[in-house]
Amino acid sequence: MSQIPLILQSIVEDIELEELPGVWSNLDTVSFSRGKKLWEFQQEALKNAIKAMYLYFKAYGADKEKFYERYQLNGLDADLERELELRRSKIKGEAWNLLREYYTPDGDRIRFHNFINRAAFWMATGSGKTLLIVKLVEALKTLMDFGEIPKKDILVLTHRDDLIKQIKRHVEEFNELAAVRGFRIDLVELTEYERIKRENQIGNGVRVFYYRSDLISDDKKEKLVDFRDYENGGNWYIILDEAHKGDKEESKRQMYYSIMSRKGFLFNFSATFTDPRDIVTTTYNFNLAKFISGGYGKHIYVLKHEVRAFKEKEDYSQEEKQKIVLKSLILLTYLKKIRKEIKKIREDVYHEPLLLTLVNTVNLTDVKKEKPDLTLFFEEIARIGRGDVEKETFERAKEELLGEFSENPKLEYEDMEIEIERSIIENLTLEDILKHVYNAESFGSVEAIIIPGTKREAVFKLKTSDKPFALVRIGDAAKWIGENLTGYEVMESYEDRSIFEDLNNREEISILMGSRAFYEGWDSNRPNIILFINIGVRTDARKFVLQAIGRGVRIEPIKGKRKRLQALYKEGKDEGLFKRIGKRIQPLETLFVVGTNRNALSEVMATLKTEREAQETLELVVNTNAREKPLLIPVFRTSEKKLYQDRNPQKFYVPEHLFNLLREYFTSTDDRVLVVQNNLSPTLLAKIRMSFNEKDRYYHIVRESAKIPLEVTVQRLISHFSLNAEELNGFKDLEGEIVHFKRIKVSLGRKDELKELKEKIEKVSSLRSAEERFKDLRIKHVANHYYLPLILSEDRKADYIKHVIKTESEVRFIEDLERYLEKKGNNSDVDWWMFSKIDEHLDSIYIPYYDPEANRVRKFKPDFVFWFKRGRDYFIVFVDPKGTAHTGFEHKVDWFRRFFGEADSPRIFEHKGFRIRVLLYFYTVDRNRPSDAYREYWLDSVESLFNRLKELA
Repeated sequence: MSQIPLILQSIVEDIELEELPGVWSNLDTVSFSRGKKLWEFQQEALKNAIKAMYLYFKAYGADKEKFYERYQLNGLDADLERELELRRSKIKGEAWNLLREYYTPDGDRIRFHNFINRAAFWMATGSGKTLLIVKLVEALKTLMDFGEIPKKDILVLTHRDDLIKQIKRHVEEFNELAAVRGFRIDLVELTEYERIKRENQIGNGVRVFYYRSDLISDDKKEKLVDFRDYENGGNWYIILDEAHKGDKEESKRQMYYSIMSRKGFLFNFSATFTDPRDIVTTTYNFNLAKFISGGYGKHIYVLKHEVRAFKEKEDYSQEEKQKIVLKSLILLTYLKKIRKEIKKIREDVYHEPLLLTLVNTVNLTDVKKEKPDLTLFFEEIARIGRGDVEKETFERAKEELLGEFSENPKLEYEDMEIEIERSIIENLTLEDILKHVYNAESFGSVEAIIIPGTKREAVFKLKTSDKPFALVRIGDAAKWIGENLTGYEVMESYEDRSIFEDLNNREEISILMGSRAFYEGWDSNRPNIILFINIGVRTDARKFVLQAIGRGVRIEPIKGKRKRLQALYKEGKDEGLFKRIGKRIQPLETLFVVGTNRNALSEVMATLKTEREAQETLELVVNTNAREKPLLIPVFRTSEKKLYQDRNPQKFYVPEHLFNLLREYFTSTDDRVLVVQNNLSPTLLAKIRMSFNEKDRYYHIVRESAKIPLEVTVQRLISHFSLNAEELNGFKDLEGEIVHFKRIKVSLGRKDELKELKEKIEKVSSLRSAEERFKDLRIKHVANHYYLPLILSEDRKADYIKHVIKTESEVRFIEDLERYLEKKGNNSDVDWWMFSKIDEHLDSIYIPYYDPEANRVRKFKPDFVFWFKRGRDYFIVFVDPKGTAHTGFEHKVDWFRRFFGEADSPRIFEHKGFRIRVLLYFYTVDRNRPSDAYREYWLDSVESLFNRLKELA
């Protein structure tokens, strides 16, 4: 199969979180602890998860087959469906029988829709997945409290003890704001499940169970637990962190996780998804490719030269082996020199470059009797340290390296060339390597130093130096030295603590050597070169390579700022550094990758390029008629006044019994307790207390709906009294507020189809045709539309194209407009008129309004905006095609009236010589009529729109 589409992400990105009802749009996606907020990409990931849950639980009522239909409408074709199904022929009998206990097979297969209650987060190593996990727990708790999703237990699974400790640390940090939030997260080991449930302990928090994912089994042994003992009827919300190792046992465990959450929901977090089920259900992609292109990690460059010479069975000379190592050391020395120059400008920036060498074999194998990869590499390091290098070999290594860079190769995932200062490499000497890498002034033999406190580590130094230059970290370093380094002097260190754990501060260590067990559980900004020796040749090494590279891309040019310097400069956070050193930093901000098989590495890197990234973006053109017209729009600003300070304050919507509980809580609780518990200012507390004395002025009593906890309502009331009002800030010329026509996303499987669509669009844009058809699209030239052409879809399910008109009510409105123009001409009653589609996702023309269900000021973006000019009279008319049953239109109208007056007597604003009036109409052909109070804001035909304008002359 070709690249697998991220279907769930494409679905949720068509939804604005702010447009979801009530509590869904009001969830906190930003704060974490006293000193920490979520990064923007973490916020987006959380928002997408919330939208995925909304669709599954609310829009589709947890109906898996209906939700599955949405996937089919968004590109899940028959071929991909077959790949996602679990087929008996591919699953061992025992596992198949297990699945049949919990899922109903369809013949010899179990359909994918059975597993669709899930959302995956494809997040790069170092992107802060643990913070997201904790915030996801908060979202689940809040949604359960409001009755928006079913109440179920929450289980967090991760595959290492250190990751469990990390989650505990982050939960502890999150709980710093427990008093403000009104709850805390309590972590309980899964083995305590029965006791906790039996005792039915209910506290002022959310209970979250946790366990090692690799200890979930179908057997009981030591710490292994049988999933059946904790299956809970499938009623778990499971959050699964990095439990995708790919071996057969893990694949089996994936079944346990799905079974345990089959009536709940499964959230998968990983940096290395390869299973198509995870990719299809990815709700947010911020994998390594996205992480780097977003400025959060080092650039990546895969060198052309390979380390095949380290395969003993292949016929390579000793010189070839040495030349490979020399190239890596030349590159490392070059990077160290760059860092040294930068330090002259500012001492505390960037990191000391490091060469990370990862090998396939560490110990001598009894079967093949071949030297292990680690020994082969070490022998070359030792030879160079002794000065056992031919000058011609050294010069050829430099020439080949420079030859590669002279071809101006491009970085992975970025349309950017590698920038190397050739003169520095050209002038490098072997003595430079000796000084910058080996920490020595003269050549000498290598000696090994074993660290008593840890058998996993040993360091190496030249006898001519008092500083070590290399560190090995493997299963048993002393054993490896004893078996492989005969003839080398071995000493015992006076230090008794891990050097590896202090690697960021041990800048004298230039080379770090390790094995496959090395790719996780550590965090350093220092790697600039990764050398894979006999790793990544087969597909089973793909995850390891990606994980290792993920460890190498971390960047921190300025302490505490983990983004590349140019990205910080664009955000104004570079402390003035970019203009001083920006031209020299690219190599230091790059991870150079060398492997045994470059093609295999390139294929691994390519797996991160998803089908979404292969989308084409089409850009339509502004109508030349529109360029000549003064197209004005209203603009708003946040007022310094609060909503409650308005002459007619916005009321807080609340059921009667909760109003009474709020009044009792705020009037009978000690001031100091209220201030501390709720992070309230005394002034705001006084205002809230006063509001209970004027109930009708500040509160709107509504009918009881979902059972909402008092502590949640308290926070909503405080939030309400903290909301700022919005005010009209005048009018401005249309500039970049309508942009969706420049971002028409198209995903067509065949290049000839894409070419055909482009040709038809160009044909209509250039007036060589008035209308063209492509599949279910109509591509039209509409003389009065802001951009050309206008694209309408006759099928709202046409998901291969985004940001065109395909909602049924919008299409119907345009068809009505066309009929009117055919009958009436171009409306001679005005000097000129134009109109444009407004895209709710991308455009920024809006009218503020208060949504009581969400308790926030939202942005209402009508579907169309019209401009009419008649002499000095200028009309801006918003039209929103909707049914009268559409919720919330009354609130939108109420706030529209605040700014622009009544429909039959709009306010007149003087601007640039025009008398401007702003109007709003909802367009419908529904027979249900709105109430008299709102009747003037509804239209049932385009003709009535033009007639009303005549009446306002």
